[in-house]
Amino acid sequence: MPDGEYDYVYDEATGEWRLASEVAAAAAPAERVVRDSAGNALADGDSVTVIKDLKVKGAGQTLKQGTVIRSIRLTGNDEEIDCRYEGIKGLVLRTEFVRKR
Repeated sequence: MPDGEYDYVYDEATGEWRLASEVAAAAAPAERVVRDSAGNALADGDSVTVIKDLKVKGAGQTLKQGTVIRSIRLTGNDEEIDCRYEGIKGLVLRTEFVRKR
């Protein structure tokens, strides 16, 4: 019998003894899903298209509708993505203004 297979833990919320594996599975954080403006799931490395003209603060540029942004990176915030574009360092876009390609 492997160690830990039948380890029990007292669950104070329910007042019951439960298998440690069940308690650990319930406590595991849910996988977060970042979605674009159309509801499509985004992942690191995806390409997105800008759906609205956006003025970029500090860069003096405007990203036009239809601009393709390649190789996005997800951030800690589900409503923002980190990306690169010509001449703009540290560009962060809100997911409500992009659509997955």
